[in-house]
Amino acid sequence: MFGVLVNTLAVLLGSTVGLLFQKVIPKKVSGGVMTALALCTLYIGIDGMLNGANVLLIIIAMVLGAIVGFLLNIDGGIEALGNLVERRFSKSESGTVARGFVTASLLFCVGAMTVVGSLNAGLSGDNTLLFTKSLLDLCSSIMLSVSLGIGVLFSAAFVFVFQGALVLLAQVLQPLLTDGAIQAMTCAGSLMIVALGLNLLGIPKIKVANYLPALLFAPLLQWLFSLPFLGGLFS
Repeated sequence: MFGVLVNTLAVLLGSTVGLLFQKVIPKKVSGGVMTALALCTLYIGIDGMLNGANVLLIIIAMVLGAIVGFLLNIDGGIEALGNLVERRFSKSESGTVARGFVTASLLFCVGAMTVVGSLNAGLSGDNTLLFTKSLLDLCSSIMLSVSLGIGVLFSAAFVFVFQGALVLLAQVLQPLLTDGAIQAMTCAGSLMIVALGLNLLGIPKIKVANYLPALLFAPLLQWLFSLPFLGGLFS
């Protein structure tokens, strides 16, 4: 768990630094930074989408994820939590806490580096990938918190829980999280990152958090499609 702790502390430190800078940066500059981050988010998402994952699998995972997510109203729950935090800490930044939390949590936790790094830490105690990711997240959290505020700071809790769970369950998850499963999960997550980028640009208002269950369905479907009785039907 040492690598997870380092990664969590990196997000906390970077977010704190960004929040300090936020107080002295003019609004027009922070607005420009927001647009730059949105464009970079779109690039990261599009790049992840082009990793060769099975298209049919991703479609099914996203549809199932949407059904579960909208029935559970995950986005509404996160929004309510964000509003609670806003009333306590940041009354002048209505709506930004939940957006910052969701955006940062997905950017920090969706991707092969997160999954492989956490599995390596859990299976062999090798934290190399998580240390590398910590450095990247430190820089990213500084920039994100300048534009998105305190919600980025709270994403550290999601980083700790998500990566910690992967480390603790590494022995159980290893057979399921094959290269293909990680590829499918990354592709599904990248679609959500594209949606986040569009939200940051203010084009649509996509309830991205409601699609989070697709991250669970993607590796499950990859495992299911690989079973012998399906005979490569979806390959």
